[in-house]
Amino acid sequence: MDPYAFQQYILQGIPDILPPPKPYDNTINHAPKRKEILDREEKKLALKNALRYFPEKHHAVLAPEFYNELETYGRIYMYRFRPDYEIYARPIHEYPHRSLQAASIMVMLSNNLDKIVAQHPHELITYGGNGAVFQNWAQYLLTMQYLATMTDEQTLTLYSGHPMGLFPSSKEAPRVVVTNGMVIPNYSSKDHWEKFNALGVSQYGQMTAGSFMYIGPQGIVHGTTITVMNAVRRIAETGNAGGKLFVSSGLGGMSGAQAKAAVVSGIVGVIAEINPKVVHTRYNQGWVNEIFTHLDTLIPRIRKAVNDKETVSLAYQGNVVDLWERLVQENIKVDIGSDQTSLHNPWAGGYYPAAMSLEEANRMMAEDPGQFKAQVQNSLRRQVKAINTLAARGMYFFDYGNAFLLETSRAGAEIIDKATGAFLYRSYIQDILGPLFFDYGFGPFRWVCTSGKPEDLAITDALALEVLEELYQTAPACIRPQLEDNIRWIREAQKNNLVVGSQARILYADNEGRIRIAEAINTAIGKGKISAPVVLGRDHHDVSGTDSPYRETSNIYDGSSFTADMAVQNVIGDAFRGATWVSLHNGGGVGWGEVINGGFGLTLDGTKEAQQRARNMLLWDVNNGIARRSWARNSGAMLTITREMQRTPLLRVTMPNLANEKLIDTIIK
Repeated sequence: MDPYAFQQYILQGIPDILPPPKPYDNTINHAPKRKEILDREEKKLALKNALRYFPEKHHAVLAPEFYNELETYGRIYMYRFRPDYEIYARPIHEYPHRSLQAASIMVMLSNNLDKIVAQHPHELITYGGNGAVFQNWAQYLLTMQYLATMTDEQTLTLYSGHPMGLFPSSKEAPRVVVTNGMVIPNYSSKDHWEKFNALGVSQYGQMTAGSFMYIGPQGIVHGTTITVMNAVRRIAETGNAGGKLFVSSGLGGMSGAQAKAAVVSGIVGVIAEINPKVVHTRYNQGWVNEIFTHLDTLIPRIRKAVNDKETVSLAYQGNVVDLWERLVQENIKVDIGSDQTSLHNPWAGGYYPAAMSLEEANRMMAEDPGQFKAQVQNSLRRQVKAINTLAARGMYFFDYGNAFLLETSRAGAEIIDKATGAFLYRSYIQDILGPLFFDYGFGPFRWVCTSGKPEDLAITDALALEVLEELYQTAPACIRPQLEDNIRWIREAQKNNLVVGSQARILYADNEGRIRIAEAINTAIGKGKISAPVVLGRDHHDVSGTDSPYRETSNIYDGSSFTADMAVQNVIGDAFRGATWVSLHNGGGVGWGEVINGGFGLTLDGTKEAQQRARNMLLWDVNNGIARRSWARNSGAMLTITREMQRTPLLRVTMPNLANEKLIDTIIK
């Protein structure tokens, strides 16, 4: 489609003349059918909710079509209105716009729905099985039209994908405010999500899916890499990774990073994935080195790779339970183990039970959800039994923040320490990312070059490397290892071929690093060294972005890990300190009702105003979480916030006084 036709398509929004129905494309990875959860009256309500996007003259055609979608797929996606053009992160000036900031949001939104990036692009789902950008295609068309026509003195509000409208605001206000799944707490069970989503009134935005900040599996490769490298350091005094075996599962949107991270870390990675399309996508992208469909051929390949100390990623196209049980049977030493199936969504495609094909499981999921749940829980019990055996033989196993410990405990697996009542295994936040990174302000900072030019990304990489090397010279000893890992990461980023979709980069950086990198990039844009604006962002999975007691805040031990003040405060504070858009979600990462998380996007355009917004917002965005972690008596955070107060005179944070443990014990016996 030529640029002019593309722009006119965007500007028309929802077309007045109905486009022809779209054929169902079997070459695309589609979401599974959702279970039937609406009664007759609720189905009528869902249909009326969908039809309100269209004038009454179209209802006679659309009503039976939408009802058929609801019955066939469990949702109304409005496939007919899927655009004729390819959706991907086009160069920013190809989008019609009156606001450059709004155009940058269109770039990011489009990247989330790119078919080489998104997990189920035709269902508007980016990753995690149900992490949605929108609920239906009418919402997409209307949102793009709003973004193309809004000014810098308007704000678009999105209620779980629905564009509520443009409202007058100011140049200093965010251009978009996103909320996803923000339901009343007592109505936040998984079945509530199924019902509200089927009605078309709420959606699960995951983290960066519904906030337009997903950058493909690269977004988690860095965090996965530093997690794996530090896991190796826990089990090998010299940190020598050669010949170490890492076993996990999942090669989808976020879990797809595991195979690449294993190679970057210099180890043998074996990742199970049941979906052939997903396996071959990662193989074609070069993220998986070899594919195996039979354990009889995989097992000797594992032995050889470990014995020869290869750096290689092996995908097992099959069920992870079968893999774990065979590893036990073959007495293969597994050094590091984890799991990244989408267990936040166990009954709707996030986890597939053993002893049945993908197709059989999908049918049972929709037609007999009770039996499907029973099969999933039986498989979880088997998986834990095998993991426990290998752990007893010396494997270091960690929960990778996918609700594995939570869901296996609910399934009745032997995952609880009978003496203490705690989980047998700890999360990667408790052991690695929390104490080594988050407490010191290091988290998944990211940026996207809206020009779409690799040469612009290369310039930003060089600028970031220069900043980190300068910071390393004066850094305290406690954060030098983090800087060393990140210098290695950014130096090798281009070599590791990490870009999928937009020209984006992720880099774990602290507050000072983020601000210095933002300033360097903004200055380069202003001088014309970078050809177009650059969008700053981060994963919600960060120092301050997420309150999640079984993941991001699992190393908060003062009893506040179940509170969500930090995430809510973060989004509000980002909004009035200069963010281009902000988002607040229920459920990202570990499941609906289990977490509150927030994110932002900030567009750098080379101006002094952008520079000031970046300084103000990034300082808050990181230090809000450090202050909370410091108040929880985390020693690294106490040190970090003290350093920041010395550097920033206007910052004053309430510091904890530490109680004497012996005194407490004399009072409470």
